[in-house]
Amino acid sequence: MGSKNKLKRFRENESFNNVVQPSRQEIVDHTYPLKGNWNKDFFKNNNPIVLELGCGKGEYSVAMAQANPDKNFIGVDIKGARFWRGAKTAVEEGMKNIGFIRTQIELIELLFEENEVDEIWITFPDPQIKYKRTKHRLTNSEFLKKYKHILKPGGLVNLKTDSEFMHGYTLGLLHGEGHEILHANHDVYKNVYSPKEVVGIQTFYEKQYLEQGKPITYIQFKIK
Repeated sequence: MGSKNKLKRFRENESFNNVVQPSRQEIVDHTYPLKGNWNKDFFKNNNPIVLELGCGKGEYSVAMAQANPDKNFIGVDIKGARFWRGAKTAVEEGMKNIGFIRTQIELIELLFEENEVDEIWITFPDPQIKYKRTKHRLTNSEFLKKYKHILKPGGLVNLKTDSEFMHGYTLGLLHGEGHEILHANHDVYKNVYSPKEVVGIQTFYEKQYLEQGKPITYIQFKIK
C-alpha cells in the first residue's frame, strides 16, 4: 500500500465516529475516559461486548456484528490503515454495534475495566514461532492474565488459526495451566459440531488458506 493511500486512510479514520485512537500516555496514565464506560458512552446500550484482537481488515468483526445485532463488537489492531476497510464498511452500512480501537494489544487491560468484556476472538494471529518471540504470542500466559482481568466470570476466548503450531502451543498451555477447554478441533470444516461463527465467516486470507488446502483449527476456552 502506497504512503499516500495510508495517509488518506489515517485521515478518514479520524472522521469515523466508530474509530477511537487513544494516545499511549492516556492509556498508561489510566485517564482514558471510555474505560469502564464502553456500553454507556460509546454504544449507548447494555449489550454484551465482544473483542476481536488483531482484527486486521475488520472483516470478522463486521460479519459477527451483522449476524449479532444484540451484541457490541470492537476490533483491536495497531494498524489503522488496515482496519480502515472494516470501519468504512460499518459506517456505510449504518452499523451501530461495532467500533475499532487503534492500539497495542498488550495494553488491552488498561482500556477496559475489570469484568467489562463478555467474549474475545483471536483470528489468525501471527504464531510467532521463534522461541524468542514467545512473549508476543497472543495466547501466552501473560496475555491470558490480561484477558482474565477484563472478561466477565465465565467469559469465552476463541482462537481460530491456520497455524498448527499456534493451535498445539495453545492447547498445551491451556492443559498445563488447568484452563477449561470447551471446544478444540484441528479442521473445523470437517467437523459437523463447529460453531456457526467459526465456519460461517471467512476472511480474505482464510479463503486463500482453504484454497491451498490448509486446515483451519479452532479452540474455545475459559480462563481459570
